[in-house]
Amino acid sequence: MVGYKNISWVKENEDEMDVLKINWFVDLGMGITFAVSFITGLLKFSVLWQLPGISDVILPGALISNLHDWCGILLGCFVFLHLFMNRRWIISTTRKMLHRTES
Repeated sequence: MVGYKNISWVKENEDEMDVLKINWFVDLGMGITFAVSFITGLLKFSVLWQLPGISDVILPGALISNLHDWCGILLGCFVFLHLFMNRRWIISTTRKMLHRTES
């Protein structure tokens, strides 16, 4: 590691990059599972199909329902993980907001 004066600083930045990557993948997972859950939820909602007059479409209801359910569970896990990973920021921001209202 030529050019680096403080090796611990390099290690901290590598750890931060790992956390950023994990955060990015968790957010990506949340986005994908939300999109799939939202779309399959719309497909399950038969009233939306009747409004434009589409009533002859046969969809694999069991598959859509299972996909919707599993994506909802995965979304909940991703949200929990996201909140857990950002708990320090949430606590810090909540304290700042509560102290502002007390003043």
